[in-house]
Amino acid sequence: MSGNVPEWARDAVFYQVFPDRFASSPRVPDPGRMEPWGSPPTLHGFKGGDLLGLADRLDELVDLGISGLYLNPIFTAASNHRYNTYDFLTVDPLLGGEPALRELLDSAHERGIRVILDGVFNHVGRGFWPFQHVIESGGASPYRDWFYLDDDVLAERRGVLVDEHLCEEPGRRGYRSWWDVPGLPKLRVEHGPVREYLMHVVEHWTRFGIDGWRLDVPQDIEDPTFWPEFRSRVRAINPEAYLVGEIWIDAPEWLTGDRFDALMNYPLTMAILGFVGGPHIDRAIVAGQQNYRDHLVDLDGPGFAAQLTRSMTLNRPATTAAQFNLLGSHDTPRARSVLGEDDIRLRLATLIQLTLPGTPSLYYGDEIAMRGGPDPDCRRAFPERLADAGDAALAHRAYVRAAIAARRGDVALGRGEVRVLAAVRRAVALERTSDGRRAVVLVNAGDEPTELDPGPDGVAGLLERGELTVGGVAYSDGTSRVHLEARSAAVLVTD
Repeated sequence: MSGNVPEWARDAVFYQVFPDRFASSPRVPDPGRMEPWGSPPTLHGFKGGDLLGLADRLDELVDLGISGLYLNPIFTAASNHRYNTYDFLTVDPLLGGEPALRELLDSAHERGIRVILDGVFNHVGRGFWPFQHVIESGGASPYRDWFYLDDDVLAERRGVLVDEHLCEEPGRRGYRSWWDVPGLPKLRVEHGPVREYLMHVVEHWTRFGIDGWRLDVPQDIEDPTFWPEFRSRVRAINPEAYLVGEIWIDAPEWLTGDRFDALMNYPLTMAILGFVGGPHIDRAIVAGQQNYRDHLVDLDGPGFAAQLTRSMTLNRPATTAAQFNLLGSHDTPRARSVLGEDDIRLRLATLIQLTLPGTPSLYYGDEIAMRGGPDPDCRRAFPERLADAGDAALAHRAYVRAAIAARRGDVALGRGEVRVLAAVRRAVALERTSDGRRAVVLVNAGDEPTELDPGPDGVAGLLERGELTVGGVAYSDGTSRVHLEARSAAVLVTD
């Protein structure tokens, strides 16, 4: 490991899967009626995806070049997203249970794919067994200190927190919940038995063989000692476990070596989308996503270069090399829809993502340019057969596959330092260097042709990766001016 960050993570390309929507297997029987697979997703409906369906399609991910899986929550819960856990020690039977996770892990590891799980430890579902105990026994329950209960409300109700009151207004509910959502009681992680229970959960699944955790809303856990202990206990079992925090802003203080290896790099997400999308960003699509609405701004080339330089220098190099770089997730509108349903712009954004330092993560379906607005629309079902995705979708997948292969096959693109060579209008030239190899990435996200001067070294002696070229790119003399047509890009590497 370098700087206590797992070496494997900086070379990985992740694929995020929302388990209910990726693939289903007949080996996991449905207990009842599911929504039709291809129908529009709903907030509460289940499509019936499971872990065995994912295991059966791992070869497609290997073909794409994927070497890491990030799974949204898989523990037993009464929702399709499973962020309201009932039982942290069981895999949801709708996903195939523990045997399905065992098969998925073994099959993934045989193919060189690491697997990280979504850890939701700030809050639980109302079905969580200690909370059910409190519902029945109220203030007399030995589990009352596992939650933030309102003594005045309990007294008013004669010490019992009965079920019929659970959906009252927040101030009269009788317990504290995450963002005042009634179905998400907040855990008191500073209470010793709660903390030890959660650490037992984490140790159990780490011993089971997972390769790390993505941690949900970690800043909402108010005990400052929780995450350092979490890291220590996970790493005692698996010294190479990759730990990623879901924090939506730049927060280098979380990446000093005592908590996480990386954060979900949403600031970089918004910089890439703001640069590539610019005035074409669908503002109606992002209006319902507060972080995007407030922070996704139009960036020209110099503006993007400034944001990129800040992102790449904010943390120590080993951390930057493992930052979890994404274009979207289950919490955001699909990148294609944000970019105005423009496949070319999606291609430019993906190329930038896959040629920057960090650990890139593709949200399932983005490789075939799936559409989708805010939740639940961003959680549509993946095609039952890849061949049914359509010619345009498969062409985009071929481009993504080529970009991943270029990244994994060239140390300059995979591990090189990055610097901005030029930034004008809506275009940039980026250079990556490592171990004597050099790569230059040229992108014009504008609607007009432009010229770039990539500096004294230019692109002399570099070979264009033709399979990654988008639109028209021409070179004046191999060393100085580069002409880029509107919405174009090219990658040049040491020959």
